[in-house]
Amino acid sequence: MKVLLKEDVDNLGYAGEVHTVADGYGRNFLLPKGMAVKANPNALKQADAWRKRAETHRAELRAEYDVLSDKIRAVVLSFTARAGDNGKLFGSITTQQIADKLNEELGTEIDRRKVGTETLRQVGEHMVPVRLSADHHPEFRVIVLQEGAPAVAETAEMVESDEAEPVVEAEEDFESEEAGLAVEAEA
Repeated sequence: MKVLLKEDVDNLGYAGEVHTVADGYGRNFLLPKGMAVKANPNALKQADAWRKRAETHRAELRAEYDVLSDKIRAVVLSFTARAGDNGKLFGSITTQQIADKLNEELGTEIDRRKVGTETLRQVGEHMVPVRLSADHHPEFRVIVLQEGAPAVAETAEMVESDEAEPVVEAEEDFESEEAGLAVEAEA
């Protein structure tokens, strides 16, 4: 089926272009959503108008995405998760969690399917891409920290400096946390 695109369609083409698509894709998706019309002589006469309108719209989006790309590149997100001794997470940091935190940070509405390619399963620093458009793929840093790691480092420093008392206090805090968790579990 030959269709004339009324608007830009990801992975297919730009407005005003004629493309041959599968019958089902054209009939069930492109035509009902108003993204395309069947290519006929009357529709081809309107192609120039659609093409010009789409070019101005793309220019506006390009300018908007340039600004948004700069903002995204400046973002550094941090997550804390439980992990084993080898740095592998018990679970993962999902693209949904990353997208939610990114949107909260920037005040935007970027779809989770456009953020990242896979879930994060390792402690450390990761570069996560955001697919805004075909031309804009900014990346930002996500740092995954091991839960409880800073406390362990502080305890190790105290042991090295021969301060036995703070280590005992840390153990008492741990016991009181366990008691608090047991009370919560019973309730």
